[in-house]
Amino acid sequence: MSLFNSSSKQAALPTAATALPGRSDAMPVPARHFVNGNPLQGPFPAPLRQALFGMGCFWGVERKFWQLDGVFTTAAGYAAGLTPNPTYREVCTGMTGHNEVVLVVYDPGTISYEQLLAIFWEGHDPTQGMRQGNDRGTQYRSGIYVYDEVQQQLAVRSREAFQEALNRAGYGAITTEILPAPPFYYAEEYHQQYLAKNPGGYCGLGGTGVSCPVGLLSEG
Repeated sequence: MSLFNSSSKQAALPTAATALPGRSDAMPVPARHFVNGNPLQGPFPAPLRQALFGMGCFWGVERKFWQLDGVFTTAAGYAAGLTPNPTYREVCTGMTGHNEVVLVVYDPGTISYEQLLAIFWEGHDPTQGMRQGNDRGTQYRSGIYVYDEVQQQLAVRSREAFQEALNRAGYGAITTEILPAPPFYYAEEYHQQYLAKNPGGYCGLGGTGVSCPVGLLSEG
């Protein structure tokens, strides 16, 4: 879904020596979510928790999560790369190492992390490596970035369970990375809740049609 013509279409992540240098200034962040009016930036009050997912173009991913009951706010951004405070144009070159991700702030009393994981697995094809559908590049890789040990255990167990389901459906190996949550850099204002502002905008999100087993582990 790149708005720019990226010649690299990177299939491999840059190293610290080759990554773009970035900047010290953070991206300006809108005060409120365009759809629900809740704060876009923390600190978020208890009992709200955070989840972070990469599953392709963040425009469609963010919409998928903000529509869920129990989700307080969402934001599009960049994570799991090397360049501090990257711009969208820089991420599109493949030389920041960042993934397009969505921050999901949710109330675990209404929606569980397990349920968010099911939406994650079923909402894209996690077997495609450095792409998602026609969107190609390292910024479209599948990733779960966990904030604590419980999220780590849930993510790993859900990956194992979904791999078994994919195997039965004839799909290959899952390429999803599961990592401790790295710094989250907010994307530019026009990316936030993009498909609410542009209802006819591009959304390349698509799943495998395989259901993800849930009930793997209760979240503490």
